Amino acid sequence: MWQPVFMVSGFFMSIMGLAMLIPAALDIYDTGSHWSYFLNSSIIALFLGVSLFLANHTEIKKLSLQQGYLLTAGSWICVIVISAFPFIQTGVSHTFADALFESASGLTGTGATIFADLEKLPRSVLLWRSLLCGLGGVGIVVFAIAMLPFLGIGGMQIFQHESSDFNDKLMPKLSYLAKRIIFIYVLLLLCCFLSLKFFGMNWFDALNHALSTVATCGFSTKDSSIAFYNSATIDAVITVFMFLGSLPLTYYYVVIINKNIHSLRAAQVAFFFKLLTFYILATTLWLWLSDYYPNFWTALRFASFNVVSVTSTTGYASTDYLLWGNLSSVIFLIFALTGGCTGSTTGSIKIFRWQVVIAFVKKHLISAVEPNRIVPVKIGNLTSDTKVVASVFVFLSAYLFSIVVLTCLLALADLDFTTAFSAVIGCITNTGPGIGKIIGPSGNYSSLSEYSKYILSFAMLLGRLEIMTILVIMTRNFWKQ
Repeated sequence: MWQPVFMVSGFFMSIMGLAMLIPAALDIYDTGSHWSYFLNSSIIALFLGVSLFLANHTEIKKLSLQQGYLLTAGSWICVIVISAFPFIQTGVSHTFADALFESASGLTGTGATIFADLEKLPRSVLLWRSLLCGLGGVGIVVFAIAMLPFLGIGGMQIFQHESSDFNDKLMPKLSYLAKRIIFIYVLLLLCCFLSLKFFGMNWFDALNHALSTVATCGFSTKDSSIAFYNSATIDAVITVFMFLGSLPLTYYYVVIINKNIHSLRAAQVAFFFKLLTFYILATTLWLWLSDYYPNFWTALRFASFNVVSVTSTTGYASTDYLLWGNLSSVIFLIFALTGGCTGSTTGSIKIFRWQVVIAFVKKHLISAVEPNRIVPVKIGNLTSDTKVVASVFVFLSAYLFSIVVLTCLLALADLDFTTAFSAVIGCITNTGPGIGKIIGPSGNYSSLSEYSKYILSFAMLLGRLEIMTILVIMTRNFWKQ
């Protein structure tokens, strides 16, 4: 049972070990003071990863559901732990809790940070944080497209037609999916990097922000995030690529290669675009009419950037939007709980689940007036069955229950309700910033206790793996199989 789990985990650990050589090379170019720490971490990661891979190497022809859950959770946990080593080795993280938090934040695309003085960190460390975003982004999409329908989590069975026969043809299907995903992903990264460079960022900042933007992670090289640049063009470029990162990467392939937009993915994209437009326009009018920004175009600029940032679960900030009044605290929590499309790098609940909820409510409203009428639950051109609807509502129940439990656990660390609740929302949705002076868009998580950081690291992983992956493993029946 464990052989495929150890093999795949070892493979991903080896990839992270090789990736550590990139910041090591940059440090040799810069100062040469930290490269040995990255090299040491790389050697450890490669030794452990290659050993696990070779000792458990086998041809994976078929996975059981139990193995699928273990493979998914096990590989993510191993990679997060091994990726924390450079933060410890270089001394920028004083405790393992800090290093684990930063590693989990980058790989899960959360973007929350424990670093208070980013400008003082070595460029090699800043690049490693961004590489975690970029590599995690690819892993997120492969997981969402390939594994979730197979595991049947939270209504993902509705996408089974796009990744069918996964259980019988695992490696060929993964290889096929990965090639498409990586091509589109790298293309978006390159376009974002060149655009940011063209509009004023130096090559290092452009590279870091491109990796973080397309992965909808939100790590910046500046303490004040994107507000540091105070540039409308840079805001616009990042807004566009945060939106593009919120769309299914396979959707681009379908549109470009097959010229086919008549699918559930297109229904998702259309709904997401309409909802995002509504959010932006409503926020813009509120800021403009409330005189937070007397100029309409200035209000539109800041509303667009920050609404897209939070809704896409990126977590960048071009201003401290909590200064927009008490209402901003509520609406930005709503934005964070919306999320982007399935098959994208975004976190949170995601659009397709809200589509299922809306369709199901619509069905019951019609049935209340016309009880004899048969009303299907339709998402785009697809009709979802009762199992899909049930799965979505189970997911939402587990999601909300997890938020309550994690908030209570943080309250044990003597955090006030606003900080505890918003920290859980920020981490479980993989958005990053919370509410309040401590962890808001102008703050960070450095002052929280080690206990809180462990809880929030778990929340990031829980949200990234769509809740049910972890919860299923924690049940007694799972281990009786």
